Amino acid sequence: MSVSFESPRLRVQPICQADFGSIHELLSIPETDRYNALGIPEEYSQTERLASEWVALMATQPVFSYTLTIERLSDQSFVGMYGLKLSAAKYRAGELWYKLHKDHWGQGYATEITKSALRYCFEELNLHRVEAGVAVENIASIRVLEKAGMTREGMKRKNLPLSTGFSDSFVYAMLREDL
Repeated sequence: MSVSFESPRLRVQPICQADFGSIHELLSIPETDRYNALGIPEEYSQTERLASEWVALMATQPVFSYTLTIERLSDQSFVGMYGLKLSAAKYRAGELWYKLHKDHWGQGYATEITKSALRYCFEELNLHRVEAGVAVENIASIRVLEKAGMTREGMKRKNLPLSTGFSDSFVYAMLREDL
């Protein structure tokens, strides 16, 4: 099954090789890497390897990990990436993540697409629970998750290996009944 969905201004769909250049640019921006555990790729071949692994994971059956591009509907421009990792089937749970190009920050895109992603997870994938982790210092993403209707459930200590060292993170979640 392929995961794709839209919000009023955005479309999310599986990444493909044509997206690798935009993904490399996104991963190479220091500001967008600040709260990301991936790190900045030293060269394009690193991004190409990583993105190829993401594409391969979506070709396995059953699919447990989706890596998606976010594009603006008005002009099909690359806005960023969205991810969904599914748990074992009996848990009916998933974990969301996103990374937007800094040129698209502050326009409400992350909140808009996260609301659509949550609806998709509950209505189309029939999940029971969806989680997201966020570095405690990442105030913008904390706001996104809260505006999308997710609830802060707790904190993990020093679990995110960021470029500045290990960071604490908050765990946010939404249950199907919260939608």
